[in-house]
Amino acid sequence: MLLVLALGWATLQGGRFLLPPLLPPITAEFSLSSGAAGLALTAFGLVYAVTQYPSGTYSDSLSRATLILPGFLVLLVGFVLTGLSPTAAVFVLALLALGAGKGLFASPSRALLGDLFTSTRGRALGIYSAGTDLGGLLAAGLAAFVLATTVWRVAFVPVVFVLAAVTALFVVWNRDAYTIERVPLTPGETLRRILATPAQRERLLAYSLFYFVVGGLTNFYPLLLVENGGFSAARASGVFALLFAVGIVVKPTAGEVSDRYPRLLVSILSLLIGAAGLAIIILGTSLPAVALGTVLASIGYKTQFPIADAAVIEAAPEGSVGGDLGAARAVFLTANALGPGFVGLVADAADFAVAFWILAGTLVLAAAVLTRQYRRSVSG
Repeated sequence: MLLVLALGWATLQGGRFLLPPLLPPITAEFSLSSGAAGLALTAFGLVYAVTQYPSGTYSDSLSRATLILPGFLVLLVGFVLTGLSPTAAVFVLALLALGAGKGLFASPSRALLGDLFTSTRGRALGIYSAGTDLGGLLAAGLAAFVLATTVWRVAFVPVVFVLAAVTALFVVWNRDAYTIERVPLTPGETLRRILATPAQRERLLAYSLFYFVVGGLTNFYPLLLVENGGFSAARASGVFALLFAVGIVVKPTAGEVSDRYPRLLVSILSLLIGAAGLAIIILGTSLPAVALGTVLASIGYKTQFPIADAAVIEAAPEGSVGGDLGAARAVFLTANALGPGFVGLVADAADFAVAFWILAGTLVLAAAVLTRQYRRSVSG
């Protein structure tokens, strides 16, 4: 099940990360500004965020599979629609479908891994979340090939076929029942639970700031390199791939390290490394400098994903893991959804360098929040 969920996550993330390197031809074809493209991606992210809580809660009361399979099916529809979009309006509708499908899949699949792996939860979640980087790496390579040879729409054809195959594997390997019944939602109670202590509130704030940065970084990094660094679209796509190549190694390693050492300390150090990497990228004037900054930025921000998920799962009471994880991720991903809109609008008003300096400062702020909590826990 770890294999099929990681493959599913890798595939849907691969399709998702085709969008940043393909944004130049997409925005040109649909006559979209950077701000409009950012707002469209923000809409995708908001739908993804809003879907987290109900999908997690329903997976607690029904079964994980009851949410995961529809997630696969909605994603298939979304990717087909993305590749066939005749107008900007249909393209935005496709993004909304992708957000809904990803939301149906994300929290239940993580909760299922939390159920299956107790003593090695960080490592399992690290392997799962490394699917983002495998998918992103393949997406960057596929995008570079497509940009050099054909039209951008062709890039989504392999995504649809692979996702259909993974969906079939899930149906064959799943042993959970599919259950349909009415389930009451109690968002107020869940929200009070995930905000019950000062430590939980600080973690929620810090990782929300982190997710905000990720939303801006991953959606506009290739355009930053093109607009401010003078890179070609193909070279920018290659450097973008480096983010994911590093993440494939970093996420499982970070998850395992956080199982052995204080999660907060690992998180703080990596946030600062990520901020330093962004600074080097912005100031870099050569490919080696930008590559170094990209490696450091990737180490810094890829480390956070298994740690953030594990922290929420471990704070949740038994029987409410999916709901609490979904609610926390809804908060994280709402912040994440605001990132591309913010960067796009700042780029329109000033430039991408200014937007990315703000992202670097936000990582430092997140590290400061967690440092305060870590010091209190050590002294206490």
